[in-house]
Amino acid sequence: MRLHEIYPFQEERKNRKRVGRGGGSGWGGTSGKGHKGQNARSGGGVPAWFEGGQMPLARRLPKRGFKNPFREEYVALNVGQILGAFEGKTEISLEDMYERGLCKKGALVKVLGMGEVSAAVTIEAHRFSASATEKITKAGGTAKALEG
Repeated sequence: MRLHEIYPFQEERKNRKRVGRGGGSGWGGTSGKGHKGQNARSGGGVPAWFEGGQMPLARRLPKRGFKNPFREEYVALNVGQILGAFEGKTEISLEDMYERGLCKKGALVKVLGMGEVSAAVTIEAHRFSASATEKITKAGGTAKALEG
């Protein structure tokens, strides 16, 4: 047995359509493209998205939304997270947080109030939530907010 003897047999295979090979084939003359016109030309036709000159769908639909290019994103760190990373330390600066890997260098940091503050600590960050400030000051520490 050879590869050409395996099913489908030669007589069961469909021949390709040979257009433009004489009138007897049924596909001679204009080769099934009709008479003249854009679709009869070589390389003719319109792209799939063309709507016959009608206003395209992408341009008919209303556009919505707005992206603020001046938006500032803050990295949220909880008081418990910060104090857990710096046990026994009384002054925690932004540089310390960057070095310890709590956030990327240069990121804007906002301290949130989840967690317990037992000792007096000075924490430096860009922003503080009301609950974080309250917890830090109650324990005798200070929340130092930086500009921008």
